Amino acid sequence: MSISSSSRRQTRIACMMMRGGTSKGAFFLASDLPDDPATRDKVLLAVMGSPDTRQIDGIGGADPLTSKVAIVSPSGRADAEVDYLFAQVIVNEARVDYGQNCGNMLAGVGPFAIERGLVKARDGHTSVSVHMVNTGQVAIATVATPGGFVTYEGDARIDGVPGTAAAIPLAFQDVAGSSCGALLPTGRVRDLIDGVELTCIDNGMPLVLMRAADLDRSGYESREQLDADTTLKARIEGIRLKVGPMMNLGDVTERSVPKMCLIAEPRRDGHNGAISTRTFIPHRCHASIGVFGALSVATATVIPGTVCDGIARVSDGQSRRVDVEHPTGEFTVDFELAGRREVPEIRSAALVRTARWLFDGVVGVPASVWTGRREAQRMV
Repeated sequence: MSISSSSRRQTRIACMMMRGGTSKGAFFLASDLPDDPATRDKVLLAVMGSPDTRQIDGIGGADPLTSKVAIVSPSGRADAEVDYLFAQVIVNEARVDYGQNCGNMLAGVGPFAIERGLVKARDGHTSVSVHMVNTGQVAIATVATPGGFVTYEGDARIDGVPGTAAAIPLAFQDVAGSSCGALLPTGRVRDLIDGVELTCIDNGMPLVLMRAADLDRSGYESREQLDADTTLKARIEGIRLKVGPMMNLGDVTERSVPKMCLIAEPRRDGHNGAISTRTFIPHRCHASIGVFGALSVATATVIPGTVCDGIARVSDGQSRRVDVEHPTGEFTVDFELAGRREVPEIRSAALVRTARWLFDGVVGVPASVWTGRREAQRMV
């Protein structure tokens, strides 16, 4: 249906909504968004409906886990087929944060790249090499593509997501120091801030681990209990602001990293976990745990001397499986380690996620935000 130019008020932008792991967000081709970063941020804020705690005027879900964006484009690198820029659209602020990766949204990048024709599918499984623009590392996502088409149905189950779906194995190499420049950015396995012992680590995600007992908590509280615990959250934020410069992140007042993680011994109620976690991202408690958050926690459990000592239950050997417990289940990370040095060299880490295509169409933003200058877009 054609619409007269006098009634054109919004810009239509091609958009695919996908669940990736335990997150959900909007996936865009970079070529469908503004070239200017400031204008692009305004568009993404309008798409999600930020700033507003309900995000009622956008497609965001009023939660950090559902206010995410993946921007994908062909890669110019020899070791990657596509570039993936992750954007965390802050729910209640007019701000977009690019200071971290998101491994859950990464699970949707392979299927999206195939659906959009950036990568040609093979019959059976298709490996998609993804350059994570935020930090520079490369991950390999393996997507089920029987008959040369992406399938989302399967029998893989991940905690925090109802039902089952096709497994998407993700393999990582060289993610240590992704944002901080070193696996242990302070140069120590433990630090002491405001009377609390902690371990600062970055194996894909800048993370601060603290024993819940040192903060007079059990570490088994529900997400809702921790979100309502304003005293605890204020104390954790005070520590976060002090530790940010120590982790080479500078002033983190308006940044979403580092994440803050309470740890405790694994529960004994039928789980086979190595450690129990409650993660703040950074001001709200995560319903589960992020991919790179789990990877960083699991890494800390295999390094002697961290605050995980005496709490975590992990096996010995160069091949290790670490089950990280979180509020809605467990997250399994498989390591291949090299050597037996004080800080083991991590050859590779792998884990399984799932994804699902939710809708594919166009999302509208007010013309006052962006009029759209690309031929593929129309005004409505």
